[in-house]
Amino acid sequence: MRSRVALRGGTLAVGFVLAAGAVMGEGDGWVALFNGRDLSGWVPLDVAPGTFGARDGMVVCTGVPTGLMRTERMYENFEVEMEWRHMKPGGNAGLFLYADPLPRVGSPFARGIEVQILDPGFDRPGKNEWYTTHGDVFPVGGALMTPTGRISKTGQRSFPTEERTRPSPEWNHYRVVATNGVVGLSVNGKEVSVGVGTSPRKGYLCIESEGSEWHARNIRIRELPSTNPRPEEIAEEAQAFGALYNGVDLSGWRTDPGHADHWRPKDWILAYDGKSEAKDKNLWTDREFGDFVLICDWRWTRKAVPTMRPVLLATGEQAKDAGGEPQQVEVPDAGDSGIYLRGSSKAQVNMWCWPAGSGEVYGYRTDPKMPPEVRAGATPKKKADQPIGKWNRFRITMRGDRLTVELNGETVIENAQLPGVPARGPIALQHHGDPIEFANIFVREL
Repeated sequence: MRSRVALRGGTLAVGFVLAAGAVMGEGDGWVALFNGRDLSGWVPLDVAPGTFGARDGMVVCTGVPTGLMRTERMYENFEVEMEWRHMKPGGNAGLFLYADPLPRVGSPFARGIEVQILDPGFDRPGKNEWYTTHGDVFPVGGALMTPTGRISKTGQRSFPTEERTRPSPEWNHYRVVATNGVVGLSVNGKEVSVGVGTSPRKGYLCIESEGSEWHARNIRIRELPSTNPRPEEIAEEAQAFGALYNGVDLSGWRTDPGHADHWRPKDWILAYDGKSEAKDKNLWTDREFGDFVLICDWRWTRKAVPTMRPVLLATGEQAKDAGGEPQQVEVPDAGDSGIYLRGSSKAQVNMWCWPAGSGEVYGYRTDPKMPPEVRAGATPKKKADQPIGKWNRFRITMRGDRLTVELNGETVIENAQLPGVPARGPIALQHHGDPIEFANIFVREL
């Protein structure tokens, strides 16, 4: 079928080459998204400083780690053009439209609409439905889109009507027209994929790193008139979060020879086996922080074992059974960990499998010298943990001596007072002898 998207000005001739460092000509509303010299106008989202770079008039992506680089600003309706090539057969990457500024929970990718940038060598006939799908368009991470034309078996992807992608290391040309929730993709001069009803339909543009080197050049955009998206159709606004983990190494953390092969970078995941041989087995940031918002994803990796654990009251005290004995219940338990705030092991936001749920501040809840209101405030209001093995997300806010903890979107600790907490200090991922994985660790200083 023909798209409802108008390709203004026709399709761009394919196959031209610009001199190294040159930028595709501007005019008629077109603006370069890449100046050919550096990455001005782009922001690494969850990748290492060297994952994306500029060389010989190209954006060069190493493919390591998996993640995204986004534009500094949002876009709504537009035409965007780019040339790209993979440097080895089977390379995988993408162009994200309308993306949020942070990855979704337990993923290196943000919510948005992905335009696949896939080398033909990726074909695996008979093994999955990505066969001859170079140039498909699909929603990611809770975004919405209705595919048209050739549709995947799952009904989520708009597959290209024909294969037009040239193999590595040849250059390909993409033209994307996105307006009023309709996205059309042309590959090397012909429209092949269309999706409609996208949400969000205003957000950031991102380019993706996913395992192997690829290049992009002549990236430019022409904005089209607004069609006034509703607030729920607009991506989240960037809030100056910076990544504490870069997906490649432990830069920004205090390293110790005893941490080697225990606190282990595993692409976008930071894995810990619970067996550090360092004197201080916790992993501390190099920097100190005062007031901040911290985002951190985590999940248990050990098989759960049925274990008796205490039942807590809202006051922070342990419940008693009919005979006056401390009450316990059996729960599936996969481990214990936490996040230390401002250099203090007492100011620990706990991760565990107790019936009360994660987010508790154990050092304050159990301190008999603390006033009742402090101990109650350090006790989770509800259990918001995902099932064991699933990803969780903490959003931790420290202002002065006040702490708020959101777990998976639910407020479990609200404006709790932590008397005597240091004004500044580093942040740590806690060692407790149990295996656990972390990801998407971001901080915003207040």
